[in-house]
Amino acid sequence: MWISRDYSRCSGCRRCEIACSLYHEGVIWPEASRVRVFMLVPGAEVPHLCAQCDDYPCVKACPFEALSVDDRTGAVIVDKEKCTACGICINACPGHIPHLHPRDGYVLICDLCGGDPQCVKVCQEGKWDALRLVREMPQSWQLYTTKLYARTPEDITRDLVKVLFGEASEEMI
Repeated sequence: MWISRDYSRCSGCRRCEIACSLYHEGVIWPEASRVRVFMLVPGAEVPHLCAQCDDYPCVKACPFEALSVDDRTGAVIVDKEKCTACGICINACPGHIPHLHPRDGYVLICDLCGGDPQCVKVCQEGKWDALRLVREMPQSWQLYTTKLYARTPEDITRDLVKVLFGEASEEMI
């Protein structure tokens, strides 16, 4: 399982952050969402969440074995009791996607909501279609998806701005 992103379709509504925080925290708390929307340039919103890299560098880097991979969904699972919030997994991630829970001191990574991602549901309900659930991905796509999506918001925004506003707009970032 994997969530594909079409950045050009993201409206910046942040319903994905709200749905995620409601599902995981029981309250609207975008800072504790496993998906974050970055707007580094007005008009270019970037939903940023785990790309489920084929080699899971965050899981391999964790010295406390607080991260594992769910066999059914392929999502990274965080053991809150083992996580020390050391940040090694954040630095190991090519997109620096994991981030720390704003209150409880453990790392947040998309767990695909156990196989029913709430962010995808609200994005599809709103007809934005910026987020889509891919249930089966050919092995040959995995390297492609990592290179495309496991990048920093700045890198993704730079490419998106070129698409949306043209080559001359690169100076905006």
